Amino acid sequence: ILPLVSVNQILLLLLVLTVCAILYSKVHQVPLTLRNETVVDLENPEEMEEEIPVVICAAAGRLGAAVAAISSIYSNTEANVLFYIIGLKTTIPHIRKWIENSKLKEIKFKVVEFNPMVLKGKIRQDASRPELLQPLNFVRFYLPLLIQKHEKVIYLDDDVIVQGDIQELYDTKLAPGHAAAFSNDCDLPSTHEMVRSVGMQNTYMGFLDYRKQAIRDLGISPSTCSFNPGVIVGNMTEWKHQRITKQLEKWMQRNVEENLYSSTLGGGVATSPMLIVFHGKYSSINPMWHIRHLGWSPDAHYSEQFLQEAKLLHWNGRYKPWDYPSVHTDLWENWFIPDPSGKF
Repeated sequence: ILPLVSVNQILLLLLVLTVCAILYSKVHQVPLTLRNETVVDLENPEEMEEEIPVVICAAAGRLGAAVAAISSIYSNTEANVLFYIIGLKTTIPHIRKWIENSKLKEIKFKVVEFNPMVLKGKIRQDASRPELLQPLNFVRFYLPLLIQKHEKVIYLDDDVIVQGDIQELYDTKLAPGHAAAFSNDCDLPSTHEMVRSVGMQNTYMGFLDYRKQAIRDLGISPSTCSFNPGVIVGNMTEWKHQRITKQLEKWMQRNVEENLYSSTLGGGVATSPMLIVFHGKYSSINPMWHIRHLGWSPDAHYSEQFLQEAKLLHWNGRYKPWDYPSVHTDLWENWFIPDPSGKF
């Protein structure tokens, strides 16, 4: 018979071993993320989310457009959006006050000043539509210089309303070697009737002057479908690697010297250089993420069901939803936030 002391010692040892085994099991059930040095802050999950940079211009006389676009994006997503609002020195104080003194004060945003001197000597004067020569129309050419810390960027024209979750647009896949994704002008059959009814061009012939040798030398068929650069998903690494900005500037300079395209053709001078530089080298955006031509004619209407299904609406053309006459203005006014200063 073992002495009583020995029995007690054995029982104590067994108890200690049992406790150690339980503790060991508990420790090894803890998630790896909590046992490593990187600890997840469960109270602030947004710190883990990928930031989605969205670039929108705030042009004089059109600040309400930028506000409505931002409002629509912010209201329809749970994503971690960072708005880059690009303006000239004269417009920046106004847009900042508008945001900070309205319900948009909750958004994350940075205001960036665009220096129009970078365009000196690169824009051919065109009296037919002088509004298209405004400096901020060319912000999209300089995205990597303005937005420096992001790999992937969304650029949107100010005359858009976003009805879908911007995360979907951000998740657009870009093929290897592509610096950008656009919507092809021939990709959505439901818009073809609209294009025909208002005489809208959707091929390269509508934007480039094929009477010029420099354009013919490109070897691009004039019947090639164009794309609209009012909605861009860009890969900034590829953009810089391919020196896209330098290429665009080269064609701007050539247009000054040779008049290769004009606003009387496709309705814009910012589109044509992009059509040249990105020809055959861009990925596709889901066509429902860029329903356009809403501003092309005050008489052109889409069906209500089609517009409700659309993820993004674009009033490209002369007839803007904040002016008269225009179409489908209710869809824009849903997201407009009045100017606290009463100037717009």
